Amino acid sequence: MKGVTLVADWAPKPDFVLGPKDMQGKQTYLGSRVWKNPRIEIREYDVPEPDDEEVLIEVKACGICGSDVHMAQADEEGYILYPGLTGFPAIMGHELSGVVVKAGKRSRNKRTNRPFESGEEVTVEEMLWCGQCKPCADGYPNQCEQLNEIGFNVPGGYTKYIVVPSRVVWSLASLRKTYSGRDLFLAGSLVEPTSVAYNAVIECGGGIRPGDHVVICGGGPIGLAAIAVLKRQGAARVILSETVPERTEMGKKMGADFVINPLKEDFTEKVLELTDGMGGTLFLEATGLPTVVYPAIEQVIWRGKTIECTVVIVARADAKIPVTGEVLQVKKSRIVGAQGHSGYGTFPRVIECMASGMDMTPLITKKIRLEEVPENIIQLRTNRTDCKITYVAD
Repeated sequence: MKGVTLVADWAPKPDFVLGPKDMQGKQTYLGSRVWKNPRIEIREYDVPEPDDEEVLIEVKACGICGSDVHMAQADEEGYILYPGLTGFPAIMGHELSGVVVKAGKRSRNKRTNRPFESGEEVTVEEMLWCGQCKPCADGYPNQCEQLNEIGFNVPGGYTKYIVVPSRVVWSLASLRKTYSGRDLFLAGSLVEPTSVAYNAVIECGGGIRPGDHVVICGGGPIGLAAIAVLKRQGAARVILSETVPERTEMGKKMGADFVINPLKEDFTEKVLELTDGMGGTLFLEATGLPTVVYPAIEQVIWRGKTIECTVVIVARADAKIPVTGEVLQVKKSRIVGAQGHSGYGTFPRVIECMASGMDMTPLITKKIRLEEVPENIIQLRTNRTDCKITYVAD
């Protein structure tokens, strides 16, 4: 079978120190400080076999994520832009859905508490948490100390078949109420990115009360998914800050009440105007440009009437943020980080939201074949008119 594979050179920067979870020449938690000269190849692989606690899935759809783009994109020195866990070569792709082909005798379908049966439609968590380290035992699987990530350091979904532990596989049976055929798998491929947004604004950010105002900075798939989640939670005014017209229109489809173009309008003044001077209860930084975005958010917090604001940082960026502690102290506000999507019942809750009317499929603006994945990953470095480009199996 063919697999879209990312290859790069192990070339640590002079200040890089091998960490306890890094593997010399193979894997690091600081990708942008180690991997150089990324390139995408389509390689041939054998069909994998599941062990007793694993599931073999035939991939039906897999979306391209911004992380895929940044892993394959180099800076002026040749280093990849993605700062996190990476181990190459690896088949890329982690926003996937498909059909169970074969399951180990000790695999468990959380819907039935029995082994998975062939033919069941499923989606998969991208983060392969161990369940045994202290963060996992404490209920923080996204911070697992033995973490593997599908498409980052273990084989991903830009291929025909993938084997994963049954503990991270979720049935899409609920979606049959709303979707059928290919549409079910397209919706299923959006569970993972929507769960990232859910984890950021609900679990890490603490959610909101109905009637609160929220501000989403960045109209990529995560920011757009957060709009849908927060509007469903009861946000009174959802404000999207975005510069690309196609993405602002998509934001409106997802439920944004107002859109700001920060290149043409004063972000701080406009947020205060749209909220009658209140500002926002929750801000999501989903641009990957925190040094640009955060100072304006901070001014809204300082000048607004809302106390106990939360700024959630979900976009990955190797950058230091200029923070004024006095603002956070006086306004009793906070900055929190959000990584991943696992735990807290996030996947099943997102699936149920989608099954009961939260339609995320408009995010998919282009469908492609497996052979077209490399060129579209490269295209997304500069093209922001498409929202979600998704590989759909024949």
